[in-house]
Amino acid sequence: MRKKLLFFIFLLTSFFNYAQVGINTSSPDPSSVLDIVSTTSGMLAPRMTTVQRNAIASPANGLLVYDTDLGLFYFYDNSSWKPLSSSQRNNYKLIKSEADLAAELVAGSGTTYLLDSNTYYEINGLITLSYPIELNNAYVAGEDTNNDILLRTTGNIFEGDTGGSVRNLTLQATAGSVFNLSEITNTQNLILRDAFIVNSASVGSISGFNLVFFSIVQYVGNTTGIIFTNINQLLLNSEGWDGSNSGTYQTFVGNFEVIAKQGGFSEVVGATAAIDVLGITSLTGGGTLRTVDFFGGGNYINGPGTYTNYNFNTDWDVDCAGIPVEKDAVAAGNFYYNDVNPSPTGFTQTINNNTEVEIQGTGLFLTTNLFRFAASGGNNRLTYEGLKNRQFQINASLSIRVTGTSGDFYAFYIAKNGGILTESRAIVYVDNSSTIQNIALNENIDLSTNDYIELFVQRLTGSGNDNLVVFAENLSIN
Repeated sequence: MRKKLLFFIFLLTSFFNYAQVGINTSSPDPSSVLDIVSTTSGMLAPRMTTVQRNAIASPANGLLVYDTDLGLFYFYDNSSWKPLSSSQRNNYKLIKSEADLAAELVAGSGTTYLLDSNTYYEINGLITLSYPIELNNAYVAGEDTNNDILLRTTGNIFEGDTGGSVRNLTLQATAGSVFNLSEITNTQNLILRDAFIVNSASVGSISGFNLVFFSIVQYVGNTTGIIFTNINQLLLNSEGWDGSNSGTYQTFVGNFEVIAKQGGFSEVVGATAAIDVLGITSLTGGGTLRTVDFFGGGNYINGPGTYTNYNFNTDWDVDCAGIPVEKDAVAAGNFYYNDVNPSPTGFTQTINNNTEVEIQGTGLFLTTNLFRFAASGGNNRLTYEGLKNRQFQINASLSIRVTGTSGDFYAFYIAKNGGILTESRAIVYVDNSSTIQNIALNENIDLSTNDYIELFVQRLTGSGNDNLVVFAENLSIN
């Protein structure tokens, strides 16, 4: 019977070039040459190994075979065989509605969507969640950030003590937090990339993680920001905080190894602050804040303000538009003798030997523009408080008179840690007790943390007691 059927098909195709052939149908589709209808069987293509497929001589374009070695259909296209389909990847799940997370809800005891670890969940479209997601080190991503959305109208989106990776999504927790993650062993990692966080009651909180990395994230219309607590490495890259956000955008609390925030912007209009670092207990590896644009006219930083008109302490390296530059490279300071008398009388110091001694402060010295320097010793000693060893330029000047002597030589020096720097020496000759001498000193010097600088004087010739009268003394370092 089969032979007769094949012969009949051959006759049809040979003599009726424009007719359609139907198998198990009397009305084949007009657009088809061959229309096979069946509800119990399929059409079986030739099956062969890869070697056999490649051995076909002069295959025609469109030739179709099934490769039994690779488990794929292949068709010939001009000069090569191409797979007609690819095998579905392992550890993959497409989420087109909340119903697709039914198995995860069962795994989460009916209260949480507990994701399968190391599984890629592709979010397709708007997914309205009735329960929070426990990431469980899974990968959650969309293809279109604008249209692939995780929405929670009540409660939080991500909860639990595990990390994972979230990418290419819009996240919205209308009456809750996007993140409510807390871990105590500092072993979990969380990555958020290429995302929008919008119109949420709170961006949330993340605590106790090893690594948290946010990159290319846009924040719009959120009522409160996010709190990071006790994170080993916190990396924030190219984040955009729109002026429609309120509260404090990012708060850092507790112990950190490294905080690095780079790029992006923070527009502060009615918000409390863009960044709050007041709660940091320790920052062992330092904090970096670079190339972030702060604008909008609001309060940008809540910080310790260790130095007047600055926001941060010495743990930070800050170089951003809209806020002061704060790093060891711009450490500087100045002190000067403030004689308020209309006719300056100066202050007097007794010189009774030929040993170099500090020019003593009298309490009338003032300091200005101290950044990563501290004043002590009557305010005419400056101590470097930066963390990095660096070179400084020092310029100093004095106006002095020496009484009780004539014909003697005096030397003046810049001193480091109580020791004179000979190369900075300036010498004056005292020919009488009434002449006021002007002295200029300068020096290039390397300073490390807690190194300090002062001005010293030494009588080179003569003996007995002389009185050094200082009318003006100032020093600047940068």
